Amino acid sequence: MNFGLTLLAGLIVLLAGGELLVRGASALARNLGVSPFVVGLTVVAFGTSAPELAVNVSAALSGNSDITFGNVIGSNIANIGLIIGLTALMKAFTVRRSIVSREIPVMLGVTALGIVLALDARFGRVDGAILLVCFVCFLFVTTRTALKDRNKDRFLEGAEGEEEAHKVMHWAPASLLTLAGLAGVLLGSDWTVDGASGVAVSLGMSQAVIGLTIVALGTSLPELTTSLFAVRKGQAELAIGNVVGSNIFNLLFILGVSSGIRAVEVPRGGFMDLIAMAIFSVVLLPFAMSRQRLARHEGLLLLAGYLAYMAWRTLSTS
Repeated sequence: MNFGLTLLAGLIVLLAGGELLVRGASALARNLGVSPFVVGLTVVAFGTSAPELAVNVSAALSGNSDITFGNVIGSNIANIGLIIGLTALMKAFTVRRSIVSREIPVMLGVTALGIVLALDARFGRVDGAILLVCFVCFLFVTTRTALKDRNKDRFLEGAEGEEEAHKVMHWAPASLLTLAGLAGVLLGSDWTVDGASGVAVSLGMSQAVIGLTIVALGTSLPELTTSLFAVRKGQAELAIGNVVGSNIFNLLFILGVSSGIRAVEVPRGGFMDLIAMAIFSVVLLPFAMSRQRLARHEGLLLLAGYLAYMAWRTLSTS
């Protein structure tokens, strides 16, 4: 198998899927009359978290808890450090007040819960049940809020420079476009992970390093692709909603399902990863609170912090 060609094909399909997903999700939000942030927080976040779910269920069934743990925590670190960092570096964007006052604090609370449950060095089935109950509560509150505010938060009337924002796409083609985009990002991420892993093995990298870096980064590619396309099209709320929602989904739903199948042990160095995830999550709040805007220099700091941590972590485990 030519892993280089697999990697290239995966990236191409991933980019095309990201374009379709943002177009479809934006059109769905217009038709439903809800905020693009809510769509990003739920529909898009769930779809782009599917690679993590697939990888973790497979790893849990095979008893490889190192991959399960590393994929969830590594993806959450990448979502903030890499994705928000790159997104803000590409184009500074405004963060709405409710994201700062409600959604990011929810993500911080979920992160704190994950750390508390990990204090005994494992996520058992009881821990998984707690995470899943919290996930159901999160979905209920988010859906109720969206339905309550659906008539108060129409959004694309003033989208800058987007002629297509003023065109109405009916819900049926919008749904098909969203599903096609999801299929593209999922298939593309799968090919990308396979190709990148093959290339890494051929270069002599250890499986531990591959799991810590390539698998976590590869399963975060849908979030990265979707967020970059969203910001390019003036849909910053969809981008940050996608990241915040994905982090909540990863910890509550994916880790909950995985530990429900089989206990997930915290591997050597895992607590350092949990602390790093918490630091990145906490840092995002004051950045977003500052003039309710994520500036390019703040994106650069997030990205630099992510690259520095990953370089150190890779060297320390190789």
